[in-house]
Order: sequence, then C-alpha cells, then structure tokens
Amino acid sequence: MKTTEDTFGQLFIDQLKDPTDVVYEIIERDDRYIDAGRVDRYLETFENWSETEREAMNLVRGRVLDIGCGAGRIATYLQGKGHDVTGIDISPNALKVAKRRGLKKTKLLSIDQIGEFKPNSFDTVVMFGNNFGLFGNPKKTDRLLRAMRKITSDDAIILGQCVDPYKTKDPMHLQYQQRNRDRGRMSGQLRIRVRYRNNIGPWFDYLFVSVKEMKEIIKSSDWAVAEVLSDESPQYIAVIRKI
Repeated sequence: MKTTEDTFGQLFIDQLKDPTDVVYEIIERDDRYIDAGRVDRYLETFENWSETEREAMNLVRGRVLDIGCGAGRIATYLQGKGHDVTGIDISPNALKVAKRRGLKKTKLLSIDQIGEFKPNSFDTVVMFGNNFGLFGNPKKTDRLLRAMRKITSDDAIILGQCVDPYKTKDPMHLQYQQRNRDRGRMSGQLRIRVRYRNNIGPWFDYLFVSVKEMKEIIKSSDWAVAEVLSDESPQYIAVIRKI
C-alpha cells in the first residue's frame, strides 16, 4: 500500500493535526450499509478505555506483538508499563502517528506476514480494536493461529477483541447475516472498506463471531479460549491460550 493510498492512516494524520476537530471514518459494507465512527477513540488514554480493555491489561506479560496497532493506543500504554512492544500495521501513516506518539518498535506488516518473525519472539499477542476480525474467515484463522504458535512462547496468550454479531436487532445486520448464511458463509463474515473525504480504501474481509463460534474455529489450531472478558455490550475480549 502506498502512503498516498493510505485512507485509514490519513484519518490519524488529520486527527493528530487538530485533536479538537473530530475526524470521522466511514465504514462501507458490501451491501451498501454505511456506518461512521469517531477517529479520536483510537487515541484515547487508559482511563477512557472500556472496563474490559483495562482489565485485560493485567493479563499482558513479557514481549508483546500488537497486531493492527493503528495509532498506538494499546502499544504505547504497554510500552510505558515496561513491556517490549512491537506494533505492526499495513498503514504507513498509522505507524508514522504511532511513532510520533512514542512507540519505539513498529513494522509495516500485515497479519498474513506474521510468520516472518522468529520462533519464540513474543509472550503476548494483542488484537484490540476488534482485530480478531482480521482473521477474515475460518480457514485463514486456522492458518494464522498455527503461525502464531511458532512465533510465541510455550505459555503465550492472545488477547482477541471481537464483536458477537448475534447481539443486534438491526434489520440490516440481520438481513446481511442471513445473506451470508445463504451463501455458505459464517453470519459474521464482513466485506468492508474505509472511506474518508474523497479517499476510498480497498475492500477487505473481517470476521465477527460469537464466543461459541470462536471456540469452534480455533480448536483445530491447538489454541483454546480460556477466559472471556465482557460487559453488556456485543464486544468482548477472549483470552486465548495454547493447548
């Protein structure tokens, strides 16, 4: 991805220029559904995080890989707590912002390339911002979790944040889920892209699953959900450990 095509990263660049002027990202789904979200949430400090995110920080140990680190919200916090943190992202501008905010170790890398790291490189893998969704589909999930086994220590954990797609009453979401099932896909498989002003990012696959579905699709890769941190919202954090 060229920097000039980096729609997602441009959001962070513009938000950082003037923190008082709220920038919005537009998420477009392949059924033409449109949603918008505030970009400043990617820059929130610890006290403004959700209770489950703050709780999950107590489980982090050792060397950390932050997948899809974005502007470095999680990575810079953990670095400040003394962890050796590496943040990866496919957005050059997001990494540029993360560095400006103090993150020391970044790498322009997609989740598909994590096998490039040496064996036993990390003790904790963080996938916040609902980035469990970056696995995209069950087959890819299995492949990438096997790669994560190789690059992590024997007692490593993954902190995977996700959204339960069934905790909605929105007719458009329900119709989309049914459309997925009719095509032989999981209900929470998404095809989305990011839009900002006159910039449109590429389409990519994202995956929302229930806790039950997550347990099912990861078991063949010899990982298991050991604990779930959740509140009343559809969002939750799965603590995933090696079997």
